[in-house]
Amino acid sequence: MARLHDIVFDCARPAATARFWAAALEGYAVAPYDDAELARLRALGITRIEDDPTVLVEPADGGPRLWFQLVPEAKSVKNRVHPDLRAADVAAETQRLTGLGATVRARYTDHLLLADPEGNEFCLVPEIPEV
Repeated sequence: MARLHDIVFDCARPAATARFWAAALEGYAVAPYDDAELARLRALGITRIEDDPTVLVEPADGGPRLWFQLVPEAKSVKNRVHPDLRAADVAAETQRLTGLGATVRARYTDHLLLADPEGNEFCLVPEIPEV
């Protein structure tokens, strides 16, 4: 049986989009650049980390990794798949996420539809208390 390993986002600015998601998600961080990775990038002619065409965001707890990869075309339609984020205080989390660069696209009775700085949609839903 297959297990979810990575979620990949196509984007125009992988480093910036990776930083957004690393800040947006609890327990996630942009993977550190070691000497081997920096050498690999230099071999490709890439001298600034900001220009890295594939940026990895890793979870601390072993959940799925997030990859952000450079693509030449702009996003043009609604995502066919999107992440749902959960928060105890949706209003406070909305304010935090928009402070990071997200935009609110729509408000529904049970959730919000937001977009990251690249326009990738995601939902924010209230945390359901455990019984």
